[in-house]
Amino acid sequence: MRVYALDLLLALVAVNFSLVLTLGPKFVSTSGREFSHIAFMTIVFVVLCAVLFPLLGLYRINWKYASIPAYVVLISGVVVASLLFAVLIFVDDRLDFVPRSVIVIQVMVLSAMLCGFRLNFRHEELLKGAPYFRKRLIAAGETIPVLLVGAGREADLYLRALNRDPNSNYRPLGILDDRPEEMGRILHGVPVIGATRDFEDRVGELELLGNKPRHIIFSKPLSEIGKCDADLLIQNAERLGLAVSRLAPATLLRQSVTSGDFDLRPIELTDLLERPQASLDVAALERFIRERRVLVTGAGGSIGSELTKQVAALNPTEIVLIDHSEFNLYTVDLDLKEQFPELKRTCYLCDVRDAARLNEIFERHHPELVFHAAALKHVPMVELNPCEGLLTNVCGTMNVAEAARRWNALGMVQVSTDKAVNSRSVMGATKRLAELYCQAMDLDCESGRSRTRFMTVRFGNVLGSSGSLIPLFKRQLAKGGPLTVTHPEMTRYFMTIREAVQLTLQASSYGLEKELGKGQIFVLDMGEPIKIVDIARRMIRLSGVPDRDIAIDIVGCRPGEKLYEELFDADEQRVSPPVPGVLGAVPKAVPLSVIYENFAHLKDLALAGKPSQLVDAMRELVPGFCPEVESAATAHAFATVRRDADDIEAALDPYLIPTPAGPPLPIGPN
Repeated sequence: MRVYALDLLLALVAVNFSLVLTLGPKFVSTSGREFSHIAFMTIVFVVLCAVLFPLLGLYRINWKYASIPAYVVLISGVVVASLLFAVLIFVDDRLDFVPRSVIVIQVMVLSAMLCGFRLNFRHEELLKGAPYFRKRLIAAGETIPVLLVGAGREADLYLRALNRDPNSNYRPLGILDDRPEEMGRILHGVPVIGATRDFEDRVGELELLGNKPRHIIFSKPLSEIGKCDADLLIQNAERLGLAVSRLAPATLLRQSVTSGDFDLRPIELTDLLERPQASLDVAALERFIRERRVLVTGAGGSIGSELTKQVAALNPTEIVLIDHSEFNLYTVDLDLKEQFPELKRTCYLCDVRDAARLNEIFERHHPELVFHAAALKHVPMVELNPCEGLLTNVCGTMNVAEAARRWNALGMVQVSTDKAVNSRSVMGATKRLAELYCQAMDLDCESGRSRTRFMTVRFGNVLGSSGSLIPLFKRQLAKGGPLTVTHPEMTRYFMTIREAVQLTLQASSYGLEKELGKGQIFVLDMGEPIKIVDIARRMIRLSGVPDRDIAIDIVGCRPGEKLYEELFDADEQRVSPPVPGVLGAVPKAVPLSVIYENFAHLKDLALAGKPSQLVDAMRELVPGFCPEVESAATAHAFATVRRDADDIEAALDPYLIPTPAGPPLPIGPN
């Protein structure tokens, strides 16, 4: 309504301004009769605009994303209104008072004002091209009618790319959008026909018109729609026999505007579970990484490889990659070579338990920032091999930290897990010990004995990592099921790898630059936990109907597994550091000298191959550690499972990432 009122005001100004330009001083000295005539002309023109502009659909166009054809319609409306105006004035007084040039000037002035006003709606340059009236070379019967969900920027870019492709067989029928201001608007000739809750009604109406859509395309991130609404929309679409896809990310769609190509992708579970992204301080991340030497352990793992890619995008001077797996190291190095060919990088096959090898690498490169992502993280495997778990997760962490301090790194960031809280597993207990060690090292830094900051970032399960929940369910779906779930009430915190790494970088950048979180653990805000059985149902729903097409089997909890995970220990003080998307935990500190003494005893037990005594010793040291089964019983339980390769695959902890073990190393300062 405000746009409509302003258009009429501009029409009034345009007609009088054109008269002033044409008549000059004569306009000022007009008599009363002539002034009445001018007022009559103004009213006639404004009324014509008031009637014609809505009839031409100018107020159903989303001007924020409007292209050249929309402005052609706008100018056409001005021309038509001006011609009708000229006809009426000619009938009235044969244009005796008004010079004919007034009509031409009026068209130019009003067109310029209306277009200029609408260009203010845009947040980027007006894209050229995108013809509105495309000549389709494909017969109407061969096109695929589609319905878009979301009338935002992604839909704008997609429709532009679609208009540039004369061979496209997709024919958009309408757009669904939940924003009231979008209702009834037209985006590149495609109307917004309702909200997502109106999906079935709109499909039914289109079907009655003989134009039923065959494909639903999400043209906005599913996280912006909401998990429940997106789930329901996908269920209804599949029940009606409609294919469901999503658009490629908007950054790729911008490229498709010029290339004429666009990409539709299948809906993935990560799309349904991903939450709205926490705000990122990109400037702080760049200050944190730019022109610094960075070292990443476990660089070939799922979290480590994502870390290396995000760090590489922030222009470090050099990146050093360490991993025990040759293939993983080769893969991440190849990815970096393709994506960042100018970046200086060096790869080392190295086990973090090899202190001498680590010190050699640190001495050679003097890294300023160290990200420690290497660990043994599969709960069942560490339950079977507690000695190896301690030597890698505890002793390996100590070696990396000691090397970082010895070679004067600015900061070390340790990746931890929610399984360290009130742990029932050996893996969680070893990660808790590593947390306590880094906390003690950070407090030792605060005392002035070292300049190196030691920061720990704790988060829950990441989606899509190697050996995690989604790949496991995909393999089971490919075999026709069933999907295996350990317990119907099993819940976990979930986050995408990308978001987990982004928040890890943000927390550590704030911690180092603003000296936040000394002696604390940064805990990523992971939202609400989700039931594993709900994830299984969502996975099945993307390819069939739960409990009908594919079954879900409840196989029972595994040794060391809890029904639910926690992000905070009972004896930890919770704080709120000024870091978006990050919480804080303050564990009870343990002096570094006490840690060295006790960890040396744990190391001796691990080297001696005494798993039962090692678990007992850890129970005394780790707050909240209460293993439900002894190591011998655990080994016996898993000996049976190992007879069947598929069962051991299903039994693997689906949430974290393995790093192979290696030879032991000394504990303590070098």
